[in-house]
Amino acid sequence: MDILQYVCLIIYLGALVSLFTYGINCYILMFFYRINHAHALRQQAQVKQKFFQELPSCGWPCVTIQLPIFNERYVTQRLIESICQLDYPRHLLEIQVLDDSTDDTVEIARAVVDQMQGQGFDIGYIHRPDRTGFKAGALREGLKSAKGELIGIFDADFVPHPDFLKETVPYFANPKVGMLQTRWGHLNCDYSMLTRAQSIGIDGHFGVEQASRAWSGLFMNFNGTAGVWRKKTIEDAGGWQADTLTEDLDLSYRAQLKGWKLTFAPQVVCPAEVPVTINAFKSQQHRWAKGSIQTARKNLGKLLRADIPFRVKMQAFLHLTHYMVHPMMLLVVLTSIPMLYTQWLFDHLAFPLLIFTLLCLATFGPSSLYLFSQRVLYRDWKSRIKYLPFLMCLGTGIAINNTRAVLEALFDVKSGFIRTPKYGIQKRDDPWKSKRYAIPLNSISILELCLGLYSLTGLILFLFFSKYLVSPFLLIYTFGFFYVFFLSVKHGYGKAQQ
Repeated sequence: MDILQYVCLIIYLGALVSLFTYGINCYILMFFYRINHAHALRQQAQVKQKFFQELPSCGWPCVTIQLPIFNERYVTQRLIESICQLDYPRHLLEIQVLDDSTDDTVEIARAVVDQMQGQGFDIGYIHRPDRTGFKAGALREGLKSAKGELIGIFDADFVPHPDFLKETVPYFANPKVGMLQTRWGHLNCDYSMLTRAQSIGIDGHFGVEQASRAWSGLFMNFNGTAGVWRKKTIEDAGGWQADTLTEDLDLSYRAQLKGWKLTFAPQVVCPAEVPVTINAFKSQQHRWAKGSIQTARKNLGKLLRADIPFRVKMQAFLHLTHYMVHPMMLLVVLTSIPMLYTQWLFDHLAFPLLIFTLLCLATFGPSSLYLFSQRVLYRDWKSRIKYLPFLMCLGTGIAINNTRAVLEALFDVKSGFIRTPKYGIQKRDDPWKSKRYAIPLNSISILELCLGLYSLTGLILFLFFSKYLVSPFLLIYTFGFFYVFFLSVKHGYGKAQQ
């Protein structure tokens, strides 16, 4: 082999081992979930029972609900009205509408706030003339005047149930608890194949991963919405900071490094709208991927030096760097054809079997976690898992989009906070094409088409040379890139025609 083949081999095997590591961790998290599930739920039930038995409602803590919004004309009224329906002593509930909008959302929000003030709610409207610090800046501004000992936060597309606070406030009877995250539900999961696939992915994170981390003494994170913070915890951890695109993840790690406990209540479900267009989903994923790596760069040094168990450090490292799987996917795809011509790699059965095993564990680790989440969350889980192949295609197809985000974070390329558009979509026949805020098609889609063609070429070559063990994985990549490219063009072109 010449030097170029050696380099390709090292890249190929290195990427495979990396994917294998993240894939194996999915099985570890499922194991942690299994061994801790029953005890954790019993313990949480006891916490709530003790709270309501020992503390009369007149002694409950004051809560401030913060609603950060930016150009959310389709969901703002629904959000504010749902918060005003929370079943909690009115004299202990403050609501802050933190509006950075630049369109008619301003008038809509003001009108609803005035209406609710007239009904006796302690609700205020704060409009900033600019978006300094984006969402983190808005939350920081509201915190200055917040009356509550506890701070609940909801994004514009969430619709919490009336008992949300009664289900979450009891956890803060433990003075060590700094934040409680609840599980995201789905208002429009049956809208399309895309929303079905996203819903399964969200269930995997909230149904298994978050619970497993919280119940096993590992670091977990606030997901930006549908959670409650102790105000003292936010202040002690350094407050909301806007130097990453995932201010929620950043604050979570800073708080835990300060010794605060973050916990999770899977039985408290807060429904939200799932993005209905692929370009909105890609924008959301770009923000999460870039913000996660930014947070890793900012906090990993402190984390590795902290006096915490090695297993906690290791899991935190995998947690913060999880989006590195997407660059690793691209490296596997790009080096697959050169590896085909490294003849000695396939001369003996041992090497193809090794590669096949690594790819299986890397690919089916996340899929197993998603399948497991459907089984533990839903009685009709068997009817839901038929959408799992679409999630697999989605997960591989956005590899280029997320790799770009990872590289921007690693090389400190600055970009603004682009929020995910919400359209108030709940039913299958609710339209989105005639509405504002659509994210247009971009040049990434051309690369998705090119990678789809490249993967297809690799698949044909592997089949031609009878290298069947690797072929199924190239088939997944081929379908994934073409699937995301097709949806990107369909949704981008459809909006452009309006």
